[in-house]
Amino acid sequence: MNYRECYEWGRQSLKAAGIEEADLDARLLLETICHTDRNTLLVHGDRQVSHEEESAYNDWISRRARHIPLQHITGEQEFMGLTFLVNEHVLIPRQDTEILVEEVLRQLTDGSRILDMCTGSGCILLSLLHYSNDCQGTGADISKEALAVARQNADRLGIQARFVEGNLFENIDGKYDFIVSNPPYIPTAVIDGLMEEVRLHEPLTALDGKEDGLVFYRRILEDGTEHLMRGGGLYFEIGFDQGAAVKKMMEEAGFHEVQVTKDFAGLDRVVSGFWYGTDTLPQ
Repeated sequence: MNYRECYEWGRQSLKAAGIEEADLDARLLLETICHTDRNTLLVHGDRQVSHEEESAYNDWISRRARHIPLQHITGEQEFMGLTFLVNEHVLIPRQDTEILVEEVLRQLTDGSRILDMCTGSGCILLSLLHYSNDCQGTGADISKEALAVARQNADRLGIQARFVEGNLFENIDGKYDFIVSNPPYIPTAVIDGLMEEVRLHEPLTALDGKEDGLVFYRRILEDGTEHLMRGGGLYFEIGFDQGAAVKKMMEEAGFHEVQVTKDFAGLDRVVSGFWYGTDTLPQ
């Protein structure tokens, strides 16, 4: 088979399986298998693929047709211009989360100490460290398997970071200039309605925000101020309908300059604020 024939077979197979972006996924899988790019596939569509490449492509298309996420098949996902390893133990990095990283980078100063709570693959923390100078970073997660992925990513990217296993702040010492978090925020009742790729293949512990989706925001706010320097910033990623609720929670907890930032689609995506100490708490 040649490039064109492989792609057409893959595209039709994924369409028949109900994959929403069948055309794109078929192309990306073929590009990865053949170590090529879109232009080469278009211009040299009659180029023959090897038996090994064809067999691998058949296997990958079969897996994608079973709604296994494309990133779990290739084992990688790009985020903030960097390539991260991913598997079934970590949430796949999303473009929307880049808004969180970009908002923190606007305030980040050289030498800052950063804590990434619920770090998962480490994509948030490692991106912040990559694009800053002389900052120190700690990533915390309850999942030992997720932390193994985060450490692999740090090694591959050549970034020094510390990773701590524990239930939120359980094993966290000291104070930080910035605490960032993309915690589980999907209400439990909504989980069953998620896409099969998410519901069945991404870790439930990284998705389930319990009854109202706000449990982990409350818990981080309860203990987080003990680990923030005076003037330190707290940055949350949130669900599209949680901006007002999380903003109110942060203000009631004593944070100042609390603001909601929207994503590329115009939906609430990040809530941030600054901590100036208990003497500034609202009366």
